[in-house]
Amino acid sequence: MYKATDAEIITIGDELLIGQVIDTNSAWMAQQLNLQGINVRQISSVPDSANEILLAIKEAEQRAGIILITGGLGPTKDDITKTTLNAYFGGKMVLNLEQLSKIEEIFAGYGKEVSELNRKQAEVPDTCICLVNPKGTAPGMWFEQNQHIYVSMPGVPYEMKTLMQGQVLPMLQQKIKSPPVLHRTFLTQGIGESDLAEKIETWETALPQSMKLAYLPSPGEVRLRLTIRGMEPEMAQSALEEQAQKLYAIIPKVIYGEGNTQLPEIVHQTMLQKGITLSLAESCTGGRIAHLLTLLPGCSAYFKGGAVVYSNELKVSVLGVNEETIKRFGAVSRETAEEMAYGALTRFGSDFALAVTGIAGPDGGSEEKPVGTVWIAVAAEGKVSSRLFRLGADRNRNITVATLAALHLLLKTLNEA
Repeated sequence: MYKATDAEIITIGDELLIGQVIDTNSAWMAQQLNLQGINVRQISSVPDSANEILLAIKEAEQRAGIILITGGLGPTKDDITKTTLNAYFGGKMVLNLEQLSKIEEIFAGYGKEVSELNRKQAEVPDTCICLVNPKGTAPGMWFEQNQHIYVSMPGVPYEMKTLMQGQVLPMLQQKIKSPPVLHRTFLTQGIGESDLAEKIETWETALPQSMKLAYLPSPGEVRLRLTIRGMEPEMAQSALEEQAQKLYAIIPKVIYGEGNTQLPEIVHQTMLQKGITLSLAESCTGGRIAHLLTLLPGCSAYFKGGAVVYSNELKVSVLGVNEETIKRFGAVSRETAEEMAYGALTRFGSDFALAVTGIAGPDGGSEEKPVGTVWIAVAAEGKVSSRLFRLGADRNRNITVATLAALHLLLKTLNEA
C-alpha cells in the first residue's frame, strides 16, 4: 500500500518514447524530492493517450501517495492531460483570471493578441488548486483525493522547475512531515569503481546503519554519495563530517572535490583564486578541454588560448616540437607530450600549460602503443611533468577520460604548486 512520503513521477508525451526529447525533468524532480525525504518509487513515461495516462495514474496510486505528472498541457489537440484529469476527478473547466492575466502579459511582451486557443490555456478543472505559471501559458494543477496528492505541471523544464520551487515543494513541505535526508558527495578521479570499493571496504562496512553509500561511476570518475536519514540536521551534519574525515584519510589523493561541482568548474575556480594563466596543446582531445573551460564565465581571466595540433606538422610548426623527437619516440610519447606542453607555455606566454597526445582509436594503435595510449604533460616555470594513461578501445570514451584525466593532473599540479 502507498506511503504518504513515497512519490511517483509520470512524464507524458510521444516525443519521450521515440527518443526525440530526453527526459531531464524526472531526474531533477527526483533530486528535489529526495532532499525533502520523499522517496521516488518509480518513474514512467506514457504516450499522449487518455487510456495510458489513466492507467499509469491508477497503478501509481497503489505505490505512492504523491503523484507528479509533467507534459501534455500545451494548446494543441495532442495535449490531453488537462481534459483527462478533469474527467478523472469529475470536475468542470473554469477560467482562472490570474493565469489569464499572466498569458496576456506574456503576449503583450511579444506585441500580440491572445488567441482563443491560448485563452483556453487559463482554464483549469474546478476540482484542483490552480498553480499559476509565471513563465508560460499552461498552469499547473494540484489535486487531492483519497489521501493522495496529484500534481500536474508543464513539460517545459524551466516552467516545471519554476512551479516546483515556487509552489509545489513548499506545499509538500506543509503537507508531508518526512524525516530529513542529507547527502555528502565525494568526487574521485583516476581510479576504477572496483578498485575504489576495495580501498574503502573496511570504512564502508563500519558505516552506521543510518548511513548508506552509493557508487555513481561515469567515464573517468566515480562519485561517492553518503546519505543519512532520520537524524536532526545538526547531528546528521556532524556524523557526515566524522565519516568524511575518515574517508579523506584513506584516499586523500583520489578525492578532488565534493558536491555536484564538475571537475572543469573546480579547475576554473582554482585558476581564478591563484591568479595564474593557462594555455593548452591538444591532440587526441581535439579541443575538448578548451571547450569545457570556455563554457564557464570568467575564464578569460586566466585562459590565454591554445592549439589543436592533430598533425605532426603542426606540433612542430605551432609548438616547436623537435622533428627528431617525433621520429625517435613517436607523436604519442612522454617526450613529445612534454615538448608540446613546454611549447605552449613559452609560445603562448602562460604560467601553466597542459598538453595531451594519444591514440583515441579505433585504429592507429600498435603492439607497443595500443589504442587508448595517452600521454599528458603539465609545464610550469621551466618544469615539465607527465603521466602515461592506458585507456580502452572506445574512441568517444577515450576522449572523455583523457580530457578529465588531463584536468585532474592539472588540478593536482596547481594544488601542489
